[in-house]
Amino acid sequence: MASGIQTMAHLQEDNISVSVVMPAYGEAHAIKGIIDRVRNVLDGLGLSFEIIVVDDGSPDQTAREALAAGARVCAHPYNMGNGAAVKTGIRHARGENIVLMDADGQHPPEDIPRLLEKLGPYDLVVGARSSGTRASLHRSAANAVYNRLATYVSGRKIEDLTSGFRAVKAPIAREFVNLLPNTFSYPTTLTLAVIRTGYSLVYVPFAAPAREGKSKIKLFKDGSRFFLIILKIATLFAPLKIFLPTSLIMFLSGLGYGLFKIFFLHTRYGPTSAMLMTIAVVVFLMGLISEQVAQLRFDHMGRVVSTEVTEESRFPAASPEE
Repeated sequence: MASGIQTMAHLQEDNISVSVVMPAYGEAHAIKGIIDRVRNVLDGLGLSFEIIVVDDGSPDQTAREALAAGARVCAHPYNMGNGAAVKTGIRHARGENIVLMDADGQHPPEDIPRLLEKLGPYDLVVGARSSGTRASLHRSAANAVYNRLATYVSGRKIEDLTSGFRAVKAPIAREFVNLLPNTFSYPTTLTLAVIRTGYSLVYVPFAAPAREGKSKIKLFKDGSRFFLIILKIATLFAPLKIFLPTSLIMFLSGLGYGLFKIFFLHTRYGPTSAMLMTIAVVVFLMGLISEQVAQLRFDHMGRVVSTEVTEESRFPAASPEE
């Protein structure tokens, strides 16, 4: 199905305040209700807006239902991944600010105003799932591990690393769009990119209800893949925090093994100890170079985005349209 676009009657093409982007796969049963709730909430704010549903190759009538509900629809020819759908939505968004949310009912549209309220002074606002969220024990435990790892990597407290319910200034979202992976881990990349580049981030707690339908995330397959992606992202955004502990452990292991052989086995320290300590120095130097490259890259990105935000992306006051 080719990309379809339907514009709401009250939408002003040249002055859209908010673009709501919803990736969807197999959500024909729920998409209309979610769109209606989003529209009712944003109508109440008096802001010009658009709702973009990215149908990620759904086997059902998700795209048709979204069009009938009055959303703009961008359709992938086949399933490309949740992150790929988000990237498509960001590229097609025309609003000054972008709200990202799921189409399965886990992100309450009624909480959108709370995100937008914080978006003025902050560059990225993330909905953090509170203790009242209905989630399985293993998912809650996994999220806690991910949050701790991300907190270490980023140097600031991460309350919800994997939440896809967020609001971001459009120029910043577009600047980082090519960094986002095509999988469910795009929130991780966006969060760490914003922090590393020096932009402001705030969390707004919300209670996520149970999703409508079956979860598309597989615990072992996507969980292990997500853990590896976090390590990959960590080496991209804060490489020295990965390379330095690794090199230190290798150096101390080599030194300790060598001393053990000398004092307890009464032999030479041997090539194994020398090799471990040598590799440890090489790993440290690799981390140092990677840190400098990452810093230069994100400093450049930050300068580009800050100019755009200052000139074009000031969020207007939530007052009725004239």
